Amino acid sequence: MSNRVAVIGTGIMGADHARIVVEDLPGAVLQVVCDVSGERARAVAEECGAVDVATDPFAVIARSDVDAVLIASPDDTHAKLSIAAIQADKPVLCEKPLALTTSDCLNVIQAEKNAGRRMIQVGFMRRFDPSYTKMKADIESGVVGQPIMMHNFHRNVKAPAGFTGSMSITNSASHEFDVARFVLNTEYSTISAFQPEIIESDQCTAQVFLVLETTARHLVNVEVNNNATYGYDVRSELVGEKGSVFLNAPNHGRINTALTAIEHYPADWRPRFAEAYRLQNKSWLEFVDTGEPSPIAASAWDGYCATAVAEAGVKALTEGRKIAIDLVEKPSLY
Repeated sequence: MSNRVAVIGTGIMGADHARIVVEDLPGAVLQVVCDVSGERARAVAEECGAVDVATDPFAVIARSDVDAVLIASPDDTHAKLSIAAIQADKPVLCEKPLALTTSDCLNVIQAEKNAGRRMIQVGFMRRFDPSYTKMKADIESGVVGQPIMMHNFHRNVKAPAGFTGSMSITNSASHEFDVARFVLNTEYSTISAFQPEIIESDQCTAQVFLVLETTARHLVNVEVNNNATYGYDVRSELVGEKGSVFLNAPNHGRINTALTAIEHYPADWRPRFAEAYRLQNKSWLEFVDTGEPSPIAASAWDGYCATAVAEAGVKALTEGRKIAIDLVEKPSLY
């Protein structure tokens, strides 16, 4: 039996998710493409061969010909749409963040608790990226010994106008918050946040440096530079007591010419994490089929934790001091 999927939101990620459903998920049918812009929805639907087009996401969630919902609409809609899907008994893949505030994340968690089962998978796709998978496996095998530190940096070509350091924490760094927590299998206890002041330029506002301590006493740092200019570049090194593990990002070729070696960077995140998105969505479809959540995929609890860290990070940046990260008690559902 095919699973009929509705994709809500047709921005960059929504359109990409629609293509993945059609091209890479046997057993899935792109039933509905929904966007507040009917014109955008029709364009994506025609490109991907969707069965239908809609503009009302809540009506789409309620439809009897929709079995599962993929939410890629604006961030501030995620919590309400996720709750509506839970109440309609429709499994969800929700792009990050689960919600913009911890209180809204907890509302989603409460809806799952009321339903008595997990229904949300949050789109922290780096958990499925082969390089992070290898890093986690190397920790678990003991080859680098006990992990001590994890260094991360996240660089984009250019931030949109008005993109602030706080936005770098809540938007860009959330992937690092989640994947480092996943790789190290721990929670965070504190966060400190800094911004460089050496450059007097509006282009400096989207750059931050974060230092996190974990409850297991690791140190994790995250550099976010959304105005790196040269390309999209994500790297990480896990330092253990016996050695270290670097991420190997996929690179399909290097040009050697005129005494120079040239490697090209992508313009955004999609080429770098294309395989992670495909594996994530495949895992979600298996969840839709079986009702059994993937042990790798991010749950609503993981979404809450990422938002809690981001909230503390913004406070640390604003107040110029280390902030404790306090989580509610983890429900037994997770």
